[in-house]
Amino acid sequence: MFLILFIITFTFGSGCIKNFEEESYYNVKDMDISAERTGTAFIDLNVTTYIEKMQGDSMKNTSLLLKAYSRESGLLETQKQIELGVLKKGDTKSVSQVLTLPKNGGYDLRSVLFEENVQKGNGEIKVYNLDALPAEVQETGLGIPEMDFRVKKVDGGKVLVENDIYLANEGRETSKDFRMLVKVREMDAGLLADKVWTHTGEIKPEATVIQTVNLTIPDQYNYIVEVLVWNNDTIVERGEGYIQLSPIVEVKDRKNTQARKIQTSEFENVVETEIIPEEEYADKKEAPGFSLALSAILFCSAVILRRRFV
Repeated sequence: MFLILFIITFTFGSGCIKNFEEESYYNVKDMDISAERTGTAFIDLNVTTYIEKMQGDSMKNTSLLLKAYSRESGLLETQKQIELGVLKKGDTKSVSQVLTLPKNGGYDLRSVLFEENVQKGNGEIKVYNLDALPAEVQETGLGIPEMDFRVKKVDGGKVLVENDIYLANEGRETSKDFRMLVKVREMDAGLLADKVWTHTGEIKPEATVIQTVNLTIPDQYNYIVEVLVWNNDTIVERGEGYIQLSPIVEVKDRKNTQARKIQTSEFENVVETEIIPEEEYADKKEAPGFSLALSAILFCSAVILRRRFV
C-alpha cells in the first residue's frame, strides 16, 4: 500500500497526468497587403494574414486582431477583429480583413492571434507613402437616386419639361464639381430629342442636392432621360428616368394593348416652387403661441393691473 501511494504521489507531482492536452503553437507565416479602393482622402487596405497551427490538439476557438498604427505618431488609428473558430494541427488558414484609413503617410499593420484570451502569435507588415497613390478616377461617391419631371409649357406640339435631378454624395468627402450631360431619347426609335450640359456642383458628404434643367421634347411620345456625370473624359456615374406621354396600356380582355392618349397641357405648371431657407424653416417649426418676450410683457401687465384693483 505504501508503494502504491508513493507511485501515485510521484506521478501527480511530476506532472505526468497533470495535463493530457498538448499545448498549442501557432505561426503567422506571412502577410499580404493591397489597395482595395483609393479615394482622395481615404484608402481601403485589404490585409491577408496566413496562419499555421504547428502543434496542439486543443479545441479552443481562435480570433485574429488587426491593428493599424500611424508611423508618424505611433498612435493606434483603427483595429478590426475576426473570429476564426477552431484550427486543427497542421492547418494553414488565410484571413482577409479590410481597414479604412486616412491616406496620410504610412502605417504599421500588426496581426495578433488569440486562442480564447491567450495571445499565441503575431505578425507585422509596413506600408509607406499612401498619399502618393492617385485616387481612382471612377470613385466619386455620387449617386442619382431619383428624378422628377414637370410640364412647364405646351406649344405647337412641343413640351417644355423641367427635370429635377437628385444628386446624393454617399462618400466620406466633399465631391468635386463634375460636368453633367442630360439627354432625352425617344424610347422606340432611339432618336435624341434634346440634350443639356450642366454641373453637379460641390456636394458635402451625406448630403443631397437638386440640379434642374429644362428639356424640350415633341408631344405624344415616350422617352428615356439619361444623366451622365463626367470626370474629364470619363463617365463616372449615370442615372436614368422615364417620361411617358403616350403610355401603352392593356385593354379589358388583357390580350391586346393600345396607346393611351395623354392630354399633356392638363399637366402644365408654370408656378415656381419656392425653396424655404433652412433658417426660415427652423423658425416655422417652432411651436405656436406667444414668444418669450411677449409672454414676459403680458405677465408684468397682469401684475400691475392686479395691484391697481387690489
